[in-house]
Amino acid sequence: MGNLNDYKNIWVFIETECGKAKNVGYELLNVAKPLAEQKGCALVAVVIGKDIEGVAKDAICYGADSAIIVDGPEYEYYTTDAFTKALVTLVEKYKPETLMIGATNNGRDMGPRVSCRLKTGLTADCTAIDIDEETGNIAWTRPTFGGNLMATIMCPDHRPQMGTVRPAVFKKGAYDESRTGEILKEDIAVAPEEIRTKLVERVKEVAESINLEEADIIVSGGRGVGSEENFKLLHELAAELGATVGCSRAVVDAGWMPHAHQVGQSGKTVAPKIYFAIGISGAIQHLAGISGADTVIAVNKDEDAPIFDVADYGIVGNLNEVVPALTAAFKARKA
Repeated sequence: MGNLNDYKNIWVFIETECGKAKNVGYELLNVAKPLAEQKGCALVAVVIGKDIEGVAKDAICYGADSAIIVDGPEYEYYTTDAFTKALVTLVEKYKPETLMIGATNNGRDMGPRVSCRLKTGLTADCTAIDIDEETGNIAWTRPTFGGNLMATIMCPDHRPQMGTVRPAVFKKGAYDESRTGEILKEDIAVAPEEIRTKLVERVKEVAESINLEEADIIVSGGRGVGSEENFKLLHELAAELGATVGCSRAVVDAGWMPHAHQVGQSGKTVAPKIYFAIGISGAIQHLAGISGADTVIAVNKDEDAPIFDVADYGIVGNLNEVVPALTAAFKARKA
C-alpha cells in the first residue's frame, strides 16, 4: 500500500458516452470542491473516452482545478477491462487520496473492479459526503436496510478512499467560462485481446430514450394506476409535456413497465423540475429517489397517502378523471 501520506488530491471521474459527459460527473465536482478547499488540496477531473478534450475543459469550468484525460478509440464505448486498466494505471501513477465515481450502470461496474485491483475500500450508492473532523477521512453516507437507516462509512487504512454517488442527488455548480486549468494527456493503450467483451450493436432507442436522471419533467405512476393499459394515460400526459415516464417498484414487479423506468431506492434517483406522482402512495423507498425534485405534484384517491406529506401540490381524486383533465388543460394552453 505504501505510506498514506503519499496520497493527495481529490479525483472525480467524469463519465462520457460518445464524447458527451453524463451530468453526474459535474454534480460530483460541486460536492468535491468544498471538500478539496477544506483539505487544501487540488480537485482533479479524470476523463476516459474518445474525443473528450472539450469535456475536460467543461469540467474545469464546473470547478476542477485540472484534468487528466485518456483518449483513444478503445474508449469510445465503455468496457470493464479497458476502463479499469486505464483508471488503475492513473491512480498508481498519481496517487489520489479520494476517488469519486457516479453510481451509473457503468460506474457501479467499474468502481468495485478498480477498488479490488487497488486493494482499497469502496462505499457504494452514497447520498452524502463529508470530511470527518477527527480523522480527516472522507465520511461517505449511504442508505441501508432498505432505506430505513443511514450508515456513515470510512476507509481509514487504505488509499484511495473510493465511493460511487447516485446521479441527481446533488446539483451541478455554476459554469464559469473564465476558469482555466492544466489538462494532462496520458497515453494508455489497451490491446483488443485485453478487452473480453465486444459491443455488437448499440440500440439508440434503448440507450437514450429512458434518461430519468437528466429529465426536467417526469410523469410517474404507481400501483394505484391499476393496470398496464391505464399507463397510456400517463404516456399521453408525458407526451403533451415533453416529459419522461417513470414508475414505482410495484409497477415493475407487476410487469407493467421495465426496470429502466423505476424511480426510488432500488431504481433511479431523480431531480426534475416537476415530478408527477400518480397513484403512488409514497413509501419511504420511493421518496428516497425523489428528494431532489423541485416540485412534486401528487394525484391519489387516498387523501391519507404519505405522498401528500411531501407534495407541493396534491389532487385527491380518481386518476382516470384527473390525468385526462390535466392533459386537456395543458393542450388547451398551447392552442
